[in-house]
Amino acid sequence: MTFVIALLIVLVGLIAAFQLTEGRSEKGKYIVWGIITMIAFAPFLSFVIGVMYGMMVRNSWATSIMMFLSPLIFVIGLIILLLGIYKNDEGKHK
Repeated sequence: MTFVIALLIVLVGLIAAFQLTEGRSEKGKYIVWGIITMIAFAPFLSFVIGVMYGMMVRNSWATSIMMFLSPLIFVIGLIILLLGIYKNDEGKHK
């Protein structure tokens, strides 16, 4: 059941990201996607991947891969967020 809830949260985050970025500038899209990646994708997607991998290899210690995946996905989201914050708007300079 927790597996389904985690997948549902990732799906809701994906839908929310698409809805929130509709009609925004490229800078705004980067900011929204960075925040959604850090909040919704990092913990829950790493949980889903870790549990699936643990069930595939039939070793409960294999699920510890989520300890490495969560910070990795979080850092990717942070990089996307920082790209959005420091990106220059093309329309302002013309």
